[in-house]
Amino acid sequence: MRCLLALSIVALSGCGSAGEASDRGAPAPPEAAPARANATDTQADTRADTEADIRPAEALSAGSAIRIPVALEREIDAAVWRTLDAGGAPGAVVVIGRADGVLFQRAYGRRGLEPTPQPMTLDTVFDLASLTKAVATASSVWTLIERGRLSLDAPVVEHVPGVDPRVTVRHLLLHTSGLPAVNPLRDYEGTREEAIAAIAELPLEHPPGARVRYSDLGYVLLGEVVAAVSGRAFDVYAREAVFEPMGMADTRFSPPEAWRARIAPTERAERRGGELIHGVVHDPRAWRLGGVSGNAGLFSTAADLTRFAQGLLGGEHVLSPESLSAMTEPHTLPGGARALGWDVGRVGLSARAYGHGGYTGTSLWMDPERDVFVLLLSNRVHPDGEGDVQPLVRALGPLAARAAEQSR
Repeated sequence: MRCLLALSIVALSGCGSAGEASDRGAPAPPEAAPARANATDTQADTRADTEADIRPAEALSAGSAIRIPVALEREIDAAVWRTLDAGGAPGAVVVIGRADGVLFQRAYGRRGLEPTPQPMTLDTVFDLASLTKAVATASSVWTLIERGRLSLDAPVVEHVPGVDPRVTVRHLLLHTSGLPAVNPLRDYEGTREEAIAAIAELPLEHPPGARVRYSDLGYVLLGEVVAAVSGRAFDVYAREAVFEPMGMADTRFSPPEAWRARIAPTERAERRGGELIHGVVHDPRAWRLGGVSGNAGLFSTAADLTRFAQGLLGGEHVLSPESLSAMTEPHTLPGGARALGWDVGRVGLSARAYGHGGYTGTSLWMDPERDVFVLLLSNRVHPDGEGDVQPLVRALGPLAARAAEQSR
């Protein structure tokens, strides 16, 4: 592991894009599209009171603030507000940066609409959903590979009984194992051990390596592999091997009650008696596994994910440059392309770009050729599960590429 330097937090005063509330320097918003009924009363006046509600933010990373043109800042603002005004999410945090600093960071809209409206802030804690797969699970797997404790081509059955002996760690990372995408929720009605055994014993839908089929279940099993090889609970190992060394103090599974006020609520879920999901994982399988799973369950902030992204782009990271390159290299496969822990092929970024999204409305993409990352954190499922931030995810890629070019 490379030695980690202490991260000094540098104030971003004097830089127009860093640490501002969403309406500073922003253009007049476009005419709003009809929003979800739950959001109408609170979203319409958000721009007017955002500056009063949201405290000035600290810098999100080590390094200095880097100015981008005001016109580009306004394009980013407009893209975000188009999505929020259309009911895509109650609010969002957007960060664009390089390995050496932040180019743009803003909080928009509302952290929550229910039970009472709350302003979005840069320090909001988000349920990352499937972004867990890359940030926690793949990173943990690769620390074990780098330390010589696990092989990419090791049969998973060596660590999780019952898995088809043809399936390897590589297959799970690439989503080519042949496992189904999901399994019935009734398979989780017993103990955690019974639920994992039910996944392990599922028949494969195709031979391992035959094609890409995105599978939550493959990453559930990877979390179990990490626990078996390390001798530590998966969440404990991820914290000790990845998050703590990288200074990611606001990143963890099963966040404590003390964090609740900062956590963005997600959906009011009928499957949980109609209660508002707040401070516990949204994903139904991870929830039934106690909140700790390789497919979902991680909570984090923009500041911590900025540190993580900058490490991937050449800053300080727990993995060596060689491991980072191997983990993020694109692989062309039958039915698609993947990296060993990440998605690839984001429109608007280079062919070497990699990233991942999450069902709750999260997205993190890195482009090493342009030395730029773009982070979107939202709770688009709040409060009714009907939001959609994919138009914003698609818009932010080209905007991030332009930000990188215009900041040189």
